[in-house]
Amino acid sequence: MSDDQPGPGIDTSKPHSARIWNYLLGGKDHYAVDQEAAERVCEAFPGMRDMTRQSRYMLARVVRHLAGAEGIRQFLDIGTGLPTADNTHEVAQRVAPDARIVYVDNDPLVLVHARALLTSTPEGATDYIDADVRDPEKVLREAARTLAFSRPVALMLMGVLGLVDDEQAPVVMKRLVAELPPGSYVALYDGSDTDPAYVESIRRHNANRPAAPYTPRSPEQIARFFDGLHLLEPGVVSVSQWRPEPGPWDPQPEVSCYGGLARKP
Repeated sequence: MSDDQPGPGIDTSKPHSARIWNYLLGGKDHYAVDQEAAERVCEAFPGMRDMTRQSRYMLARVVRHLAGAEGIRQFLDIGTGLPTADNTHEVAQRVAPDARIVYVDNDPLVLVHARALLTSTPEGATDYIDADVRDPEKVLREAARTLAFSRPVALMLMGVLGLVDDEQAPVVMKRLVAELPPGSYVALYDGSDTDPAYVESIRRHNANRPAAPYTPRSPEQIARFFDGLHLLEPGVVSVSQWRPEPGPWDPQPEVSCYGGLARKP
């Protein structure tokens, strides 16, 4: 648990997704309420830590591919969460030092740490926007301070659309994608309903009235967020199966989190 006193605007009476995620990744920027919520989820679904880490590994593989093979130099990472190891800018700028990254989140604790930790190479740039994904107009307006929407942008929505209800999520997605120029990319993943134990753990989590409830979706529902885009191989799959890299623990088990990467024609 974080030893720091909560800053202004930080509500420690309710668990927050960014702080829960930080706890599951082994970070220190969370509070007792977040730790308790995470442990309740893990009690109902012991695979939660594996899912969290596999999701993070997919993010790194996607960013390396985009900055390398696809030559992308601009990233808009919405729902970034608390800074940990291998944040988007770190992965991208190791490949392309001139990459420009804008992070978006709406947790005051993320804001405090983002300003201190999300530093850039001299050649590139990073920025942080305190905004909600449900307000795409604000996100796009403020991102334009750092990103040029006349050139390809990688839009990253890693685990964030599950926090947006079924009515709003397609609207938000459509507005964000509409702003992207041709040749841009969309990367996303979200928890899926493929494992009943995971679905039950999220039901219990939502019953405790967190700051934002989470909605697992089917792989088919997640795939529909890519409608109108060219989905890259291997399509929408478990995050552990998205272009896995050789390692000492092969093969990686499937986890109940699905995602993919697509190009805007």
